[in-house]
Amino acid sequence: MTRYLFTLAAATDRMAVGTRLSLQLADFGTRSLVTHALMAVGFVGAVVTGLFVDGQLGVVSMAAFINFTAGLWICQSIHSLGNAATEDEYQGVLKEILNRV
Repeated sequence: MTRYLFTLAAATDRMAVGTRLSLQLADFGTRSLVTHALMAVGFVGAVVTGLFVDGQLGVVSMAAFINFTAGLWICQSIHSLGNAATEDEYQGVLKEILNRV
């Protein structure tokens, strides 16, 4: 156990702290945009497989995409509730998109 802790500590000393991507994802608005983009891709995947894939495979694939999208929706809802307790100026995903355009 002690050997594992020393190995883990040595590995984390070499990792870059505060990379550009991690700093961008520290902002709740950026994480929200990424989550909403993944939900949109999942929903489009559900629609496309529901319309163009025949048989049992189409039904199962569509259900999987819908479940993936629903899971992301629940995660985003819980994440938003946690962010509401902070003093962040986040006002919703539409405001984030408008601020970035």
